[in-house]
Amino acid sequence: MNFKINHTNINVTNLEKSVEFYKKALGLKEISRTEAPDGSFILVFMGDGGSYKIELTWLRDKEGPYDLGDNEFHIAFTVDDYDAAYKLHKEMGCICYENNAMGLYFIEDPDGYWLEIIPEKR
Repeated sequence: MNFKINHTNINVTNLEKSVEFYKKALGLKEISRTEAPDGSFILVFMGDGGSYKIELTWLRDKEGPYDLGDNEFHIAFTVDDYDAAYKLHKEMGCICYENNAMGLYFIEDPDGYWLEIIPEKR
C-alpha cells in the first residue's frame, strides 16, 4: 500500500475573501468548486499545480469565527524567492510571527490559520 496526502481542509467564514487571500499571498489557483444543491456548503479546492491541495470549506449555517484553540498547527510552504515573498506579505500586513534565527516566518489567513513560509534553499 502507498498512501499520499491529497489535501488539507480548513473551514472559512468568508469564502471569497479566503480564495483571494490564498491567490494573492501564495499564488494558489482555484482547482474546483462544489456547491451543495441546498446551498448549505461550498467547497473550493486551491492548489499550486501539484497533487497537494487545500480545501476551503464554507458552511452557510456557521455563525461567528472558528475556534482554533491554541493554533498549534499550521501548513508550511516553501518559496523560491523568499525576499520577494516577505516583501509581499509585509505589504499585505499578514505576517504574524518571524523566526529570524531559523530563517522563516508565518502569515495569518483571514480566519486566523497560520501558514509557515520557508525558503526553498536554506
